[in-house]
Amino acid sequence: AYGTFLGIKAALQHQRGHQNFAGVKVAVQGLGAVAYGLCKHLHDAGAELFVTDINQAAIDRVVSDFGATAVGIDDIYDLDVDVYAPCALGATINDLTIPRLKATIIAGCANNQLAESRHGEVIREKGILYAPDYVINAGGIINVYYETAPDGYSAAASNKHVEGIFNTLTEIFARSEKEQKSTHLIADELAQEIIKN
Repeated sequence: AYGTFLGIKAALQHQRGHQNFAGVKVAVQGLGAVAYGLCKHLHDAGAELFVTDINQAAIDRVVSDFGATAVGIDDIYDLDVDVYAPCALGATINDLTIPRLKATIIAGCANNQLAESRHGEVIREKGILYAPDYVINAGGIINVYYETAPDGYSAAASNKHVEGIFNTLTEIFARSEKEQKSTHLIADELAQEIIKN
């Protein structure tokens, strides 16, 4: 949740030149444990939340705790929001949903958000900044690493490592803009560079 929140901050910084969430509208699709934590971070930072889930109790909790506005499962794509945060199903960025999206940032904790690789370029050409899923949601696996550390778990060490997500996405966004390539391809290239070193 913390890493995804930082990823949205990095997207705001790149696209708008600031990290201020006041007046920023975020549509969160899926309200499991990680998304609930993300909603808390976003609410505390001043964002306005629009949420949906197949579980009514999860919706009710986020509406009650964070003053979110509940919307229908299929209506989430049509909202006039700044950020679309897919946090449940994969492949929600597809030929049917892309034309409906008004958000200029896609940044969420779901896996496999692009239905097909080509959709990364489609949304780039539409002017949507995409935070590649396995980068923005890396906080989960980073935390697992610290949970299994021989010296015992350190939340501070884990959080410090998770904070690197902001810088990684900042680099990906800048390279994407400079090279005129979709962010998910830049993320793949950066991962391959890291593995080689």
